[in-house]
Order: sequence, then C-alpha cells, then structure tokens
Amino acid sequence: MAEPELEPMEEPPSPPPSDSYSSPEFDKDRHVTFLQMMYELLPWQYQSQEINRLTLAYFVISGLDLLSSIDRVDKDTVTSWVLSFQAHPKSEDEPNDGQFYGFHGSRTSQFPGESRGVMSHNGSHLASTYCALSILKIVGYNLSSIDSEMMLTSMRNLQQPDGSCSRALAQTALHLSTQVDGGFMPIHIGAETDLRFMYCAAAICFMLEDWRGMDKEKAKEYIINCQSYDGGFGLTPGSESHGGATYCAVASLRLMGFIGDDLLSNSATSSIVNVPLLLSWILQRQAMNGGFQGRPNKDSDTCYAFWVGATLRILGGLKFIDEKELHGFLLTCQYEFGGFSKFPGQFPDLYHSYYGITAFSLLGESGMSSLCVELGITDQAATGI
Repeated sequence: MAEPELEPMEEPPSPPPSDSYSSPEFDKDRHVTFLQMMYELLPWQYQSQEINRLTLAYFVISGLDLLSSIDRVDKDTVTSWVLSFQAHPKSEDEPNDGQFYGFHGSRTSQFPGESRGVMSHNGSHLASTYCALSILKIVGYNLSSIDSEMMLTSMRNLQQPDGSCSRALAQTALHLSTQVDGGFMPIHIGAETDLRFMYCAAAICFMLEDWRGMDKEKAKEYIINCQSYDGGFGLTPGSESHGGATYCAVASLRLMGFIGDDLLSNSATSSIVNVPLLLSWILQRQAMNGGFQGRPNKDSDTCYAFWVGATLRILGGLKFIDEKELHGFLLTCQYEFGGFSKFPGQFPDLYHSYYGITAFSLLGESGMSSLCVELGITDQAATGI
C-alpha cells in the first residue's frame, strides 16, 4: 500500500482547476492581502479543519512575518488567544497519567472527556504545541514566562524505547499495553509514531531551551534508522523515502546539535548519516518542470519547494538546484488574488500558500524576511533579535 502524502492535515476540498494564471513576478502585496483575509475570517471550506485551528493560525501569522507584514495582526490579542489553548493538569500528580500537557489545537479539543474517562476529542498535541510556541515567538512573547515543567515532563513520556515519539498519550488499557518500537507519539501513549512528531519534539525543546523533554541520543538512533537504502528518510524505519520525512530527520538532527552547518563542506564523510546518498536522492526530486516532488514518480507540488529546499539549505546544497526553474514553477501555482495552490491552475489553500511563501524566502526574494529553515519561522523570530 502506498504511503500517504506527508501533510499535517486533510486539505479542504479543492474546486475544479481554474483557468491557468501565471504572473511574471512574486506578488507580495496580494499574498499579504490573502493572509490578512484569512486572519480576519476563514472561508467555510475550512470548517472541517476546526481541530487544526492553531495550525492554520501558524500558517497565517508566520506567513505575514515572512512577508514583513506582522504589523497587520494585533500581537497582544494573538498572544492571549494562543495561551488560552495550553493544557493544564488538574493536579501535580498527573504528568505521568498518559496525557500530554502541551497546547490544544482548537476549542473543540478542549472539551472534557466522557464520564468513563475516555476522551472523545483530540487532546493537546505535539504539532499544535509546536505551532503555538512558534506563533508566540513570532509575536515576541517571552517563552520563559510559560510554565514548561509539566509540558516537558509529559512530553518525555511520549518518547518510546527506541527513541521515536508519539503525538500524544493512551486513554485505555489496550493502548497502554501496546508497545511501540520507539520515537515520539504525538498526542497520547498508543498513538502513531513517526518523524513528524520527532521534529515537533525537537523544535519544542529547542525553542524552550530545555532538552529535558526528550532523550536526544535515543532520538538520534531512531532518526538514523529511518534513512533508507536510497539515501532519503522514511517516516518510520523501513518505510519509503519522502521529502517531508527527510526534512524532519535532517532538521531534527540539526536542532539537537548532531550535525552542523553546511554539512557538505565540513567532514561529510564522518557524518552520522550517509550524506552523499542523501544529497543524490534529494537532487533527484527536482522535476523537469522545475518544481519538487515528494517521492519518485509523483507530480511537482508547491510545498516540497520548502520540504526539499530547506533540507538542502541545512546541508549546504541549495546551490545545486536550478533556482530559475523552481521560481518559474512556483509562479505557475501563484493565484491571481494571492496565495498558492498545490498544483498549477488550481485554487489556493493556506497550507500550500504558506510553503510557497517560505520557498520564495529561501530563494532570496526581495522585500521578504529571512527564513530560519530549522524552525520554519523567520530568523528574527527564532533569535528574538
């Protein structure tokens, strides 16, 4: 069975492709208008994504910051709104109760569980916690003001014996009795584990400047085991190489300090990953139309300009791609009223709009803020300078 595309959520249903529109240049002002409209009111097509509201907000606010337009949002209002999603235990004895105390993704995920203690809604989640902390850094909130003790303690419980991470922790004895081979679970014990959640955990610890939330050595071994025979990384050990999973692997290793800047120029032969094979696999992802694909024999897709391009930036290999052709492909996905679509000639969505914008920052588009590729936010937000 083929693996699904690596995207954080199901996209809203796409309308039929529109007449092809291609602008000769990046239209910054229209993208600002598009994101500002999304900040004010999401279209009805996003109703099914209510559970991911914090993630949608991250796309909007980080996108505006990359477009040097963060002044379009009320930072104090955004800060209060994001902080309202933080999960808090009922007592100090609960960090080991199987739940993760990070940030909820929406209001509905804050609904209480049923009387039997079974959660009928999604609880706090590694991905929404990553998005929350990213937004707070963008608007200038001091993360040291957050009570991170419970968050980090409960997050470390998501890490499995082999180092992998779950998105969040189990609610039933069946889940608790299920042994996973490592990594981080994203939401509760017994949930799925893969490199997406490893990356979220590493980014969370990095932003909080506190690595008590994970065992870095175990995490490193899990990531290394995800590198495939062809050089790319799969979501889990033994799975097919994927552009998004490869970014999560390389960015996590960089955040944890296991690889340095410009790996291609600095002792790549002694690296903990097979760099030459990895570079070969990545460079083969640029298709004839200039765009990047997530896997072999797939169509070019706007978002992989970030997932693959950012990986190359970390490795020091962005200079090897055909930037002119990539620039041209991205412009075919730019919508005439702002935003980017997944494929040329379609209507835009927030996910692809954000990663289209990050791609132009990677390409050095004038008038944009520089991108911290490891965290997926601007350099200014990442450093606080």
